[in-house]
Order: sequence, then C-alpha cells, then structure tokens
Amino acid sequence: MRTTPGIRTAVVKPTTADLMEDAGTGLDYGTRPDRLPGLLTPTDRFFVRNHAPTPCLDARSWTLRVEGGGVRRTVRYTYDDLWRRFPLVSVVRTLECAGNRRALFGAEHGHRFGGVQWGRGAVGTAEWTGIPLRDLLEPAGLTDAAVEVMPEGLDGARARRPMPLAKALASDTLLALAMNGEILPSDHGFPARVVVSGWLGAASIKWVGRIEVSDRPLRVPWNTDDYVLTAPGRPTVPITSTPVACLVELPWPARLSPVPQTIRGRAYAGEDRVTAVDYRIDDGPWRSAALDGPDLPGVWTRWRFPWSPDPGAHVVRVRATDEHGRSQPDATPWNDLGYCHNSVLPHPVLVA
Repeated sequence: MRTTPGIRTAVVKPTTADLMEDAGTGLDYGTRPDRLPGLLTPTDRFFVRNHAPTPCLDARSWTLRVEGGGVRRTVRYTYDDLWRRFPLVSVVRTLECAGNRRALFGAEHGHRFGGVQWGRGAVGTAEWTGIPLRDLLEPAGLTDAAVEVMPEGLDGARARRPMPLAKALASDTLLALAMNGEILPSDHGFPARVVVSGWLGAASIKWVGRIEVSDRPLRVPWNTDDYVLTAPGRPTVPITSTPVACLVELPWPARLSPVPQTIRGRAYAGEDRVTAVDYRIDDGPWRSAALDGPDLPGVWTRWRFPWSPDPGAHVVRVRATDEHGRSQPDATPWNDLGYCHNSVLPHPVLVA
C-alpha cells in the first residue's frame, strides 16, 4: 500500500495486487488463490479482516488482563511475562472469515448482501506459536460457575466474541505470539491474538488486551447482531464452525493452455476433517481427486487431479465432503447477512 507522510493507513503491510485482492473497504484484503505456494499461507499474502484500522501497539506498555465473574482473582500479564513464564506450543490451523465468498453468494441469489464483498480469498493457514489459553486462565482460578470466555481486542471497534469454557480450554485454543515462525505482525494481531481452532475467523480476536471469564452467557454485537445466521422464520444462531468448502488454485475466470496439467486446491471443514474431494469437468461424471493432507480437523486439506483439457470454454466443479458425510450443496440456503456460503462453484476456464 502506498503511504503519505503523516497519514496513517488502515493496514500496515503492503497489499499489492499480485498477491492480494482488495475487498474495497480499505480495511480488508483477501489472498489470491493462484498465489498459494504450499500448505501454509505466507504472511505477506495472508488475508486481512479488520473492523477498524490496524492499531499500533507498544509491547513495552501493553498488558493482558484476565478477569470476570468466573475467576477468583484478576491476573495481569506483560508481554515479557508471556515469553518467559509459559512454555510455547505451535499448531498449524486455518482461519476463514464467515463472510468468505459473500460476493458469490450474492450472485447466486441475485442479491447484494451487506458487509465485505469477499471473493474466495478470506481464508488462510499459518503456523501459530503461543500459549494454550487454559494456561493463562489457570492462575486466575476458574470457579465452578465459569461458563464462557471472551477475548476483547484493543482495536477501535473493541472486537470481542465469547466462546464456551470447554472451547477456551481446548489444547489447540491459543494466545498466539508468532505467525509462521516470526513475531506476530501488526495486521495479524501484535502483540497477541487468540486462535480458536475450526471456528469462524471473527472468534480469533486480534490485539487482545482483556479476557473476560464469565459466570453467565454473554451477549455482544458479535454474537447477536453480526456473525450470526438469521433468516425469516428461523431462529438467529451464532456462527461457530464454518461448513465444508473447496478452493481451486486458479484465477476466476482462469485461462489455461491445452496441455496435460495438474489442477490443485484446498478444502476446509472448520472443526471437522475433510475426507473426500470430487471434481467434474463440464457435464462429465464426478471423479475422485487425490488428497495430499494433512488429515486433521481445523486445517485445510490439499487436493489435486490431472486434466488434459481440449481447447474451448469449460466449467470445473469441485465438491468436498467432511467426516460426517456432509458435502457441499449445489445452492446455499439464504441467510440475511450472506454468511457461510459453500455451494459447489462453477469455475469458468478458457483453454486456448
């Protein structure tokens, strides 16, 4: 991103068009699917979803406070405390915005939903290094009445999202300090962020400054008005895990040469494992793609299939299935906010 002296930009890292897709808000940038080199999404092209400009925080004065009706005492940690007092662990996990593919959802229904007009790029996978959240909660003395845990960010929106105590105590729910082997970048939550495995990206709060442990269910805008599934005649439900979906590592539309090649992509099923990926060329039969792993919940799975395309216009469809036998639908049921779109996509490809 170009910057002007004295003018603060909403996002710190460069967001060049060769690596990222501008979602048009000045705050949000998706990953280009055709710029994914391996299992992990490089930090320079990992998608950015902000509710307010990236804050510039000083680790020397930053503190993390654990408090609330579900703990016996308030505990405060400095940045140095986190590095020195606790053993660090690393996990590979995928994060996906619940609004990923919202623009495609709108095209499917002939309706422009409000919110960020994401294409396919609001999803990424990184190695996160930090402290299991349960290790930070323990010194505060969890009471028998504790039911929910809510991290709160230090951004201008004070983003916050509660989770059940059991999810907060899971071994792979982390307070992350590093991403892909380097100190957490500003746009991705420095000094510290939460990583909530398998849940929508909005639960993995960035720039955390406070963690509330509550003795009652918490209602905040991020689980009542937004990041919920709501539709006429149906109860409003907060989004947790995201549904199974596929990503083809090609531009949209794509242009290919008429030579034998390998089509690659990723499939993700939130808290669940991906067990199968099938593909279809034009009106041909569904065939099985090869899975290259990893075979883990909370992490996308890489897949591939060979194709020797004839010249002309083609449509490629890819469909993933999770461990419970749930496959991507041909159409996603309507919800008012355009979340959790996971329809099988007709990917246009011109071979010439």
